[in-house]
Amino acid sequence: MALLDVLRGVAILGTLMTNVWIFAAPGAEVGVLKGGAAMSAFDASWPGMAEGTFRFLADGKFLSMLTILFGVGLAIQFRSAAKHGRTWPGRYKWRALFLFVEGTVHFVLVFAWDVLMGYAVVALLVAWQLTRTARTQRVLMAVAAGVHVAVLALLTAAALGSTGGQGGSGSGSGGGASAEAVATYAEGSYPQQIAFRLHNAIGLRIEPVISFALLVFLFHLGVRLFRAGAFAPDANGRRIRRRMCVWGLSIGLPLNALTAAAGSDFYLLGRYGAAPVVAIGYLGLIGLIVDRVRRPGPLTAGLSAIGRTALSCYVFQNVLCMLACYGIGLGLAARWADHGPWWVMGLWVVVCVVLFTGARLWLRYFAHGPLETVQRRLLRS
Repeated sequence: MALLDVLRGVAILGTLMTNVWIFAAPGAEVGVLKGGAAMSAFDASWPGMAEGTFRFLADGKFLSMLTILFGVGLAIQFRSAAKHGRTWPGRYKWRALFLFVEGTVHFVLVFAWDVLMGYAVVALLVAWQLTRTARTQRVLMAVAAGVHVAVLALLTAAALGSTGGQGGSGSGSGGGASAEAVATYAEGSYPQQIAFRLHNAIGLRIEPVISFALLVFLFHLGVRLFRAGAFAPDANGRRIRRRMCVWGLSIGLPLNALTAAAGSDFYLLGRYGAAPVVAIGYLGLIGLIVDRVRRPGPLTAGLSAIGRTALSCYVFQNVLCMLACYGIGLGLAARWADHGPWWVMGLWVVVCVVLFTGARLWLRYFAHGPLETVQRRLLRS
């Protein structure tokens, strides 16, 4: 299914649309805990509207999209195991373990808001759940959705209570990031940054904790969409993609706009509530666009190449941003802090071009990406 490669490529580049602001914010990864990478209040200037639109289109949507696609990958692995008569989860446990170890290394050495560790844990749980009956799987999926809604409601109520229901408007430029955090990423050495990341590990690992039930639900959703034929190049697949596009965008975008307008107290509701609905619409929309492409061009080929090397590209894009923004590299986050949002969006474009070019060149000589090759060789041994 060539569409899946394109969707993975879009999801990888889309997650960077959100992560690039973390790298560029004062205090970077740790500053996020204090609102350092949050969207500012509405700004009617051209730079403000460009940044707001850029962030609105990305925040939470592509992360949810990537999570659904991980569920699709799990369904493919399950089908392959059943087809060849292999026990399940069987060797998939080692695949998940590799992902967890790789995510841990990525967290420590590169990027604190890594998603791979959480994906590995959820993958093991859902892999076991796939051995249950179809009815049990539907119940587990519904329970995960209910737990997630309850968690979001409690967290949103707590946020409203802490501000007296006034609905904060987002912080923007620093958001209270400590001077130590700002100095560490702007001027500190690489070992200092690693130590600082480890010291704040509990807080920096909070996202997969609060979104755990959502991850379980989206993994199951990916499995169900795959089994329903949502990514197949036939009439049924196109019909499902059309429905995903219409319902996902018509419900998700207005809901997401409302949460954004309501202020920072409703940020979690937007990122983890409305954004996943929009992600479903994105999957359908991209699928419909690809359906109309009669002859794949450079854009489709580049996205497919990134999708085929998704794990490597995800890590490499964060390495590039780290070297561009932090003091151990070019230090652009501190040097260009007063230059508005354009350089941040420009950095995203540059990294995308590098990944487009690099992934296509790599696949000319190798069948899999660098990290994918390491994974295959270790699991084969």
